[in-house]
Amino acid sequence: MSYQHRFIDGTPAGLPTGKVICVGRNYADHAAELNNPIPTEPMLFIKPSTSVVDMAQPFVVPQGYGSVHFETEMSILIGKRLSHASEDEAKAAIAGVGLGLDLTLRDLQGRLKDKGHPWEKAKGFDGAAPLSVFVAPSEVPDLQNVAIKLTVNGELRQSGNSSHMLNRVLPLISHSSEFFTLEPGDVILTGTPAGVGPILPGDQLQVELADLLNISTHAI
Repeated sequence: MSYQHRFIDGTPAGLPTGKVICVGRNYADHAAELNNPIPTEPMLFIKPSTSVVDMAQPFVVPQGYGSVHFETEMSILIGKRLSHASEDEAKAAIAGVGLGLDLTLRDLQGRLKDKGHPWEKAKGFDGAAPLSVFVAPSEVPDLQNVAIKLTVNGELRQSGNSSHMLNRVLPLISHSSEFFTLEPGDVILTGTPAGVGPILPGDQLQVELADLLNISTHAI
């Protein structure tokens, strides 16, 4: 079944599957673990709509490209068209809050970076953005105080909180809209805390957003 944005009760969001705006190095501890400098402004890249799959379903780990890494992130579903939006406009446009996995072909990304080439192939491949269902924004009283966890095969691998973001959610949405018009159905992935690592076929994942979402899935 093709992906469709849905809320936690199974209700369709009534929005198309759009592009995914991702924010790199938005947690200092994650930048440090990859020996990357901390950016002085939001570092943005895009995954196409074809990268989106249902997180609750088994997702494919590409073979033949080297190591594939998981990155667990809070996701923001956009419900209104935004261009050069204020933070108030950004807040009003949030249709849902959920989880996303930013899957990365890490070895391929490294080779492309070393050559000075764009690295979309390492981030935007088909299936590179497993997304969860969404909860209503009213269920999240403070976007900057949300726990994010990932357990792989029973081992806690990532445990962070959106309070540690270098760039906060509403300014991120506003900043993104200065460069990319955000359309209904687009999703913002807000960055990952430390603990990223390789994912292998057969791995069992438990992905959590505070006490709001708890998704079980596995890699194939």
